[in-house]
Amino acid sequence: MPITDFSGAAAADDFLAVEESNTLDAHMVGVLQRIADVKTYPADTTLVHQGERERTFYVVDSGSVVVLRRTEDGEDRQLGLLGPRQSFGEMALVDDSPRLATVRTLTETTVLEVTADRFKALLHTDPDLAFHITRRILSNLRKLDQLALHDLRTKNELLQQAYQDLQAAQLVLIEKKRLEREMELAAEMQRSLLPAVLPSYPDYHFTSYLAPARHVGGDLFDVRALDEEHVALLIADVADKGVHAALLMAVTRTLFFQEALRSLSPRDVVYAVHQGLLSIGGATEGYGMDAFVTAFYAVLHRPSGRLRYVRAAQDRPLLLRRGEPVVALPGDGRFLGMLPDLTLQEHETTLRPGDFLLLYSDGVPDARNTHDEAYGLEQLKSALRAALERDENRVMDWLVGDINRWRAGAPAFDDVTMLLVRALDG
Repeated sequence: MPITDFSGAAAADDFLAVEESNTLDAHMVGVLQRIADVKTYPADTTLVHQGERERTFYVVDSGSVVVLRRTEDGEDRQLGLLGPRQSFGEMALVDDSPRLATVRTLTETTVLEVTADRFKALLHTDPDLAFHITRRILSNLRKLDQLALHDLRTKNELLQQAYQDLQAAQLVLIEKKRLEREMELAAEMQRSLLPAVLPSYPDYHFTSYLAPARHVGGDLFDVRALDEEHVALLIADVADKGVHAALLMAVTRTLFFQEALRSLSPRDVVYAVHQGLLSIGGATEGYGMDAFVTAFYAVLHRPSGRLRYVRAAQDRPLLLRRGEPVVALPGDGRFLGMLPDLTLQEHETTLRPGDFLLLYSDGVPDARNTHDEAYGLEQLKSALRAALERDENRVMDWLVGDINRWRAGAPAFDDVTMLLVRALDG
């Protein structure tokens, strides 16, 4: 059964509301022109084929196209017309499922054609445009889900009572498959954005670990050289799940390292990221996105060991120094991207040779065992101290092992993410 069997005008209007909303502004069209193939087609040329798997997104530059849907009885039903600066085919950027409609030129038409691979690169260069397109994709997903469920309910009313249990099972299966596909897309995007190799220096060593939960979240970490002496450290968490979280994670990462190239001040960088997230979220009436980001961002001056940082609601990193208790770095701060008024405090500490600094996500202390008991901050501190005493070259391995022993096979409900900084002895 097709996802959208438009048997009435109301359903068709809902589809058009999705496809024709959010005309791209001149800036966005200009950015797309730099990465797109510009092609001109004569009238009556089919650009998108219903039922085919195609990986191209289109923006009409001039001319016009018609959106058609072939119904079960073989009739082509016109759903709407699209003109300059309007787009179609967004779903191809994140999913290779068959096209849901056919799009054909009405007149000689010039279009911008963007492939899925070029869109992935756009995530790193223009997060504003990428996030705008992503919001349209998610809007389409939600609307198509609503139409699918409405269609199923309508047809179920025509079936005999004996088929009701079967229809309910089919609905559950459809929803399960949709969610599984979304999780796969999110996991793939999350993995592609994490650093494959961390920088290596004679005076500092970095080790990372990330174990995604069943429901993929938006954990992010990175280590980035800013110049010959300064290194940026980042760990962040998007308070959302699935594809939306993974995409927002990508935008957040891009914003951080765009701003890091402009300033060595963690406070300036984090504040600029906050403003960028508010702008991307389309803040109205004093509010930004419907999701927020927690983060810890620091700039390390390698020759002196000076570490300046800002904490924006992220768990406090733990500093381990030989012969001293494990301590959490001080500092308070609110999450980013939702409420516009934000005051940030910049703090400073010094890493000495032999010191370890552990950055981690809330999935570490919140890890649960089979008795639904939390791993907790104090146990994390004890494990960090014990790891150093056992083998200072395998601290991360010991930490991961201790967390897994605590869980004892219990399912993970949040990502477990850690970034370990070691100041090497001279």
